[in-house]
Amino acid sequence: MTRDEIFEKVRDLLVEALAVDEDEVTPEARLTVDLGAESIDFLDIKFQLEQTFGFQINEGELFPDNVTQDETFVHEGRVTPSGLAALKERLPHADFSSLGDNPEVTRVAEIFTVDALVRFCEAKLARE
Repeated sequence: MTRDEIFEKVRDLLVEALAVDEDEVTPEARLTVDLGAESIDFLDIKFQLEQTFGFQINEGELFPDNVTQDETFVHEGRVTPSGLAALKERLPHADFSSLGDNPEVTRVAEIFTVDALVRFCEAKLARE
C-alpha cells in the first residue's frame, strides 16, 4: 500500500470519526487543535485504524501510555528531558518539534497529526 493510499484511508476514517470535512484533514492537521478530537475520540481512532488496516495496536503503541502522569517524566506541568526521551522512544511516528521550547504537558496531544497516523500505519504495515 502506498503512502497516498494510507493517507486516503486515514483521512476517510477521521472524517467519519471526528465529523470533519475532508479538506480539513491535511497531513499537518493536529487531531486535537485542528480537528477537535477529544480523549474518547482517540480510542475510536485506534479501533478504526485496527479495522481499516487489519492490524492490532498495543496499549501505548499509538498514543502515550501514562507517561505524562509519571513524576519522573513530568515536573510542574512540563515534560522533563527524560520524559521527552521516553515519549520519543515509545512514539517514533510522532513529531515532537511542535513542543519546541515549551514542553507543557497540556501540549503533548498536539504532536498527534494526521501525518503521524500515516507514519504509524506505514511502519506497522511494513512489519506485518
